[in-house]
Amino acid sequence: MKIKIHNSNDTKIAEVTSDVYIINKFEDGLDLLGNLYYQGFDKIIVHQKNITPDFFDLKNGMAGEILQKFSNYRVRLAIVGDFSIYTSKSLNDFIFESNKGRQINFVSTCTDAIKMLSNK
Repeated sequence: MKIKIHNSNDTKIAEVTSDVYIINKFEDGLDLLGNLYYQGFDKIIVHQKNITPDFFDLKNGMAGEILQKFSNYRVRLAIVGDFSIYTSKSLNDFIFESNKGRQINFVSTCTDAIKMLSNK
């Protein structure tokens, strides 16, 4: 796992990259949150390709549990990827509702993520 730091509008953003999944289960999401929060990051970018597909199956509760922790700690998260591959109405509704807020956002590019996270 690598952390790339972006600085935009006096905002420090951590972009997490890897060649493998970094979130395979609930605990992985908590570990990521804790490690980055401890390092002083409250804005994080994670790529869809680094998250297990199980995360995007809302029935198992993984996404809800992980994203709730990010919200509780007021750590803003942008997940970058192509979400059109998912046909679940509930997931698409979840993404739509999340994107109305500022805490958790699903975006298509890293540029969009940086722009969104650098807004105060």
